[in-house]
Amino acid sequence: MAIIKGGSKAPVFSLPTQDGKKASLGDFKGRWVVLYFYPKDNTPGCTIEAKDFTALAGKFEKLGAVVLGVSPDGVASHCKFIEKQGLKITLLSDSEKDAAKKYGAWGMKTSFGKTGEGLIRSTFLISPDGKIAKAWNGVKAKGHAEAVLEVFRSLRSA
Repeated sequence: MAIIKGGSKAPVFSLPTQDGKKASLGDFKGRWVVLYFYPKDNTPGCTIEAKDFTALAGKFEKLGAVVLGVSPDGVASHCKFIEKQGLKITLLSDSEKDAAKKYGAWGMKTSFGKTGEGLIRSTFLISPDGKIAKAWNGVKAKGHAEAVLEVFRSLRSA
């Protein structure tokens, strides 16, 4: 598994949104992108993270960033997750795990004492020129969105 580091070119992706439309990295050229990978819709940690990013989405937007959540779940699952949790962010379906693999967010991990292949909770802050400004790998859900916002604020004011 390749770990993506700050300063490297962000891998391209083209994935269906919860609306069934395609979203590609190129669609956001010239904008900041918060691309976060999470394991599964409607699970405790993933719900916390999605709700936190939803709560801060307006602040990210005001600073010029879009928030995109990515999981292997399908479009129908994303629609149910958004409706049930009142989410206001775009979710992308990576059912083949292609984007997760490109970003190093798919690989061996230990969860609840079991080791196996799966999605590694990771976030990437992508600059308007398509480079990784900051990468977080193996993050904890609680408080993560706020930490991303703080780093983003400091980069924007630098």
